[in-house]
Amino acid sequence: MTSTPRLDGQVAIVTGAARGIGNAIARRFCDEGASVVLADIDESLAKQAADRIVADGGSAVGIGADVGVSAAVDTIFDLALSQFGRLDILVNNAAVMGAGRHFLTTDEQWWDQFLTTNLKSQYLCIRRAAPIMARQRSGSIINLSSGGGTRSHRGMVAYDASKGGIEALTRALALELGPYGVRVNALVPGLIATDPNEPEEFLRRRDETVPLGRGGTAEDLAGPAVFLASDDARYMTGARLVIDGGVLVQQRSPQVEPFPVSGFPEVPRDDAGTAN
Repeated sequence: MTSTPRLDGQVAIVTGAARGIGNAIARRFCDEGASVVLADIDESLAKQAADRIVADGGSAVGIGADVGVSAAVDTIFDLALSQFGRLDILVNNAAVMGAGRHFLTTDEQWWDQFLTTNLKSQYLCIRRAAPIMARQRSGSIINLSSGGGTRSHRGMVAYDASKGGIEALTRALALELGPYGVRVNALVPGLIATDPNEPEEFLRRRDETVPLGRGGTAEDLAGPAVFLASDDARYMTGARLVIDGGVLVQQRSPQVEPFPVSGFPEVPRDDAGTAN
């Protein structure tokens, strides 16, 4: 029996979709039957990414837009409605991380960059999406957070503040939009490699920190995003879905753990001499 794609006939907007996690989610949504608007601040890359999806048989269109600007957000939603006639899913993925910077060396412009790109952009997009979804009494909004929403990084005060705001926004909107059939959840990536030029030594040290033994890829977020967007998650709202290989559950990193992975026992063998 051939199963029906889980997002068959639905329309999604994915921000920051030209590359990385956003692109992996957009491609997977199309594989699951959705039509997708790929929005990105880099218009050329957004359109190229959409063209690749169309060449592979999917339904997609790319648009360049700065989601921290209200008028630009309007162009994204106007395109989705004119091209596809409805909106069922919004993935707020666009974000900036930037280089580490100690708080004592910061300025207002630095703060505004993070809060506008990471948090205000989600508010602006949801402000457009919510009335559309409320009128049709259905919709799924997925906000990308990070471990910075509940933990802290050195040199990343504004980034962590923006991610904490995203998770508070997610919880509050789950309450306000739930009665209209609109679900709002957060997807929380861990150590995800999206830069093909990352040094091998950096990736090796990163992988040693992950209980599952490897760093994540953008594609590791695509399946969970489909789940949150689909009817399989129809009774989930206000939730954080953590996709991090177990990073956030550990009290200590493996590098300082007094009982390191290197001290774990070998897998016991059964009577036939094979490992169980």
